[in-house]
Amino acid sequence: MKENPTRSLPGIPVLLVLAVVILVTGYLCLNGAATERWGMIAVALPINVLAVFCLFGVYMVEPNQAAVLSLFGKYVGTVKDNGLRWNNPFYSKRKVSQRVRNFESGKLKVNELDGSPIEIAAVIVWQVVDSAEAVYNVDDYESFVHIQTESALRTMATSYPYDQHEDGQIALRSHATEISKHLKDELGDRLADAGVQVLDARISHLAYAPEIAQAMLQRQQANAIIAARTRIVAGAVGMVEMALAELQKNGVVQLDEERKANMVSNLLVVLCGDRATQPIVNAGTLY
Repeated sequence: MKENPTRSLPGIPVLLVLAVVILVTGYLCLNGAATERWGMIAVALPINVLAVFCLFGVYMVEPNQAAVLSLFGKYVGTVKDNGLRWNNPFYSKRKVSQRVRNFESGKLKVNELDGSPIEIAAVIVWQVVDSAEAVYNVDDYESFVHIQTESALRTMATSYPYDQHEDGQIALRSHATEISKHLKDELGDRLADAGVQVLDARISHLAYAPEIAQAMLQRQQANAIIAARTRIVAGAVGMVEMALAELQKNGVVQLDEERKANMVSNLLVVLCGDRATQPIVNAGTLY
């Protein structure tokens, strides 16, 4: 089922013509009854009734709205011309908004790729682009969009971990652009048959489930501390190597292996310690 544009007549001219016909035939009927001219009534009355019936063919189409027309259950076409329009009074008319709409899904509790329970929600921006598919391919296209959004969000959430554990891995928390694109493509495939186009899909809420949130926070803090310490140690080792190389290059002092080890130990304590160090003045020899 694809959308088929169809023509309609301007509603205001038709409405004016019908009003004139109704007034004229009504006057003729009254005049014929007063003068007992039954032939006039026999002609004017059916025309008057037909003109009144034709009034049911007048309808209004707002901007970014489509009117889906059907005749006794058969799809006739779609009218998108704005304003007051007129078509066959026997046509049934169903209005479909083609404005851009958005909604936020409820918070879903799902298990991410690693099996940890998380809470996730998304904001979806969508629009009806084919009114015939929206009306005839699904029972209720708005409900269909909401249900398919939850299904796609669950599927997407189980495909990625919450946090990135290795380089190049896509995670829910660190790769918002890639996750949004995946969710948009997933929804686009599911809603294509309903005549709906997904314009944007983004994660609006992402968090660990309350029962494991505290434990995962401690895990994140531990990972952050380890990463920071790793960088500090790597920098400190480089500084120690540079200090020893400069001392040896300039011939400032000659150090044997034991004194080098003692110097390295002291420098690493100073550079890697998280507290200020207290200097100790050695008044004697190293030994």
